[in-house]
Amino acid sequence: MLQRFLDPDTLASITGLDLVAKTVVDGFVAGLHRSPDFGFSQEFAEYRAYTPGDDLRHVDWNVFARTDRCYLKRYRGETNTQLLILLDTSASMGYGSQEVHKLDYSRFVAASLCYLANLQRDAAGLIVFDEDVVNYVAPSTRQGQLFRLLHAIEKAEPGTRTDFSKPFAHFQNYLHRRGLVIVLSDFYAPPEEIINTVEPLRHRGNEVVLFHVLDPQEIEPKFRDPVLLVDMEDATRSLEVSPEYARHEYRSKIASHIQNLNDAARSAGLDYFLMNTSRPLDEGLREYLSIRQGRM
Repeated sequence: MLQRFLDPDTLASITGLDLVAKTVVDGFVAGLHRSPDFGFSQEFAEYRAYTPGDDLRHVDWNVFARTDRCYLKRYRGETNTQLLILLDTSASMGYGSQEVHKLDYSRFVAASLCYLANLQRDAAGLIVFDEDVVNYVAPSTRQGQLFRLLHAIEKAEPGTRTDFSKPFAHFQNYLHRRGLVIVLSDFYAPPEEIINTVEPLRHRGNEVVLFHVLDPQEIEPKFRDPVLLVDMEDATRSLEVSPEYARHEYRSKIASHIQNLNDAARSAGLDYFLMNTSRPLDEGLREYLSIRQGRM
């Protein structure tokens, strides 16, 4: 029943990014009967089933209301994890074949991760970038940090071209504490260029995750007549594409790009996850965080 509220198009109708984030995270937590642990901090609490005699003050009543199951939330003390989200707002991120564009979807994911970090008492920060750093919110746990992050995410708009070197140079100049780095982008660049730019963060002790955000029409385009495709980041570049090319050669090329980026990322010790913008938000987050939890 809750799943329909996590559909991207439905989330787009919710007023306020804070409510979107709460809806996604609540939906994610509602899946605890399938995946009882979540989070990206190694020191984060675990959820376990209630047994008679447990202190009722530790019961998560939000989970109980949605699942009719009692879970206790246990902390191991204050966490030391730092989360930094790098949000790509280049012009191509403004594309969407449905109500929710890639940037909208990325906003929802970023807001949900910030909301989750706030629940876990982790420091969270944000770098918004296209060909330059557009906005920067330094990681912090101080009061009002979630509001600052959501405000910055909500203001993010499609910009110009992508330049991965700028945000990562900014990261290395201003952030010296190790943590978890999540990059949200459509990654329209050669895989080796992306990995060569991102990999130094891994060498400095950070855990790096690439969330590859693509529209379903970018993965499997479907049209009946020839179309003229214009590069959203360079209007002087265009290409006439036939349905035959889209069905065969293009799909082979995009599949190869996705696989090459995945392989290159994993070879460099980075995590890679493809996020289709038609997919309910909690599914991708649960898939990633449950795999991550299994590694801890």
